[in-house]
Amino acid sequence: MPVILGGAATSSDTIMLLWRCGPNQTAPSPRHAFMSSDIKKQHRDSFTSSFGVLAATLGSAVGLGNIWKVPYLTGANGGAGFLLIYLLATLAIGLPVMIAEIAIGRRGHANPITALQTIAPHQGPWWLIGVAGMIGSFLIVSFYSEVAAWVFAYVIKALGGTLLSSDPNVTAAAFEALIQHPLRSLIWQWVVLGLIGGILTMGVTKGIEAVTKRLMPLLFLLLLVLCGVSLSLEQAATGLAFLFKPDFSRLTTTAVLTAMGLAFFKLSIGMGTMMTYGSYFKREQNIPVTAFRVMCADMAVSLLAGIAIFPAVFTFGFAPEAGPSLVFITLPAVFSQLPMGQAFMAAFFVLTAVAATGALLSLIEVPVAILHERLRISRRRATALTLTLLALPSAGAALSQSLLANTRIAGLNLFELFDFLSSNIVLPVGGIFIALFVGWVWGRNNFRAALSNDGLLANQQLANAIFILLRYISPILILLIMGKGLKLF
Repeated sequence: MPVILGGAATSSDTIMLLWRCGPNQTAPSPRHAFMSSDIKKQHRDSFTSSFGVLAATLGSAVGLGNIWKVPYLTGANGGAGFLLIYLLATLAIGLPVMIAEIAIGRRGHANPITALQTIAPHQGPWWLIGVAGMIGSFLIVSFYSEVAAWVFAYVIKALGGTLLSSDPNVTAAAFEALIQHPLRSLIWQWVVLGLIGGILTMGVTKGIEAVTKRLMPLLFLLLLVLCGVSLSLEQAATGLAFLFKPDFSRLTTTAVLTAMGLAFFKLSIGMGTMMTYGSYFKREQNIPVTAFRVMCADMAVSLLAGIAIFPAVFTFGFAPEAGPSLVFITLPAVFSQLPMGQAFMAAFFVLTAVAATGALLSLIEVPVAILHERLRISRRRATALTLTLLALPSAGAALSQSLLANTRIAGLNLFELFDFLSSNIVLPVGGIFIALFVGWVWGRNNFRAALSNDGLLANQQLANAIFILLRYISPILILLIMGKGLKLF
């Protein structure tokens, strides 16, 4: 993590104080004043409606991986059989940890660090889970913001017609011209971060909730339109078979571990986002029902994306295993061969930008909430400070294909390094310790009270089942995912 530490070096004293101070300590000066344990009594912005909660939480879970990764992995690993393993793994890993994070956030009614200090003030440094979440969010935003920058640049390219070519060599050249141009990469990244920062400064209700309530319906609408077009094509049946036809011979051990990893990473857990959003939940919100709806909607987005993409890919003779390049190289060539191809291409990149926006809002909100509440500074200043701290590592990722192409650590450029550290170390470790905290420290009674809204909901038995998964099953499965990511087996 040298880049992250380097980016924060000018504020190292503040950061160290921020991480070390307990919930009841006060700092010697107003500049470094910290929130006390009575944070619950202070006015705090929150989500105002059940739909707002669903839209914001779904916006966090849905990301660029929904557009290509889930559909492709499903098709490449056995179709319906892989989907079944993915669903079971989500119920055993992703959903329980997601519910735990939301419950901790709402119970603590604060940012991840303060929330953990508040609900377990004398039970060890479990607040470090919140610190790990903030580090994870920084690492992810550092490279994810650059991918989002490519997407936003492609919205303009699609609208301008510069991508209208059926030759993948032409679309590949256009993509390389973007990512290998230092100034363009940085400018588009700054545009994206500036947009996200502007939304976050408006607060939770007027910013995050208001924006995601509009973006999530738009995302589904655009997906349905593209699905309708794709299903009318000649090879629609072939594309649907690739996505859904079961092929149990492909369900190898590697495929099962891949499904488990997908179940963990797809729900935006282990990085403090769900804990942060959970702190904005109303007291009467039914956490398990909300989390289950988010899981189902997230899976629906992935499958609709597959329906929208693969019939067209097969119709025009392209390879479905193109991976990430499918979005930026293959699909523009595919759309160019459709009637009204430019309009459909623009719609596709708009919905992809919507997915990226929702994810980035939740990721950057983690450090913004921590700095805002623990340093007692305005959201505007907390957002500006967060973006300042992000400037150096994010620029490093943006320049990984150009000026810093030869800068490598353990054989990885900075973009790849941030991805590796977050995906294979920080997030799995965070998920494991969240499960251990709930299962062995917070305890069954506190967890049941949190999920039943202190007895107002009759879901104690459900809470017991989720608790057992968190205590015994989820940590082991996440450890297996971590081992696979680190290539230990």
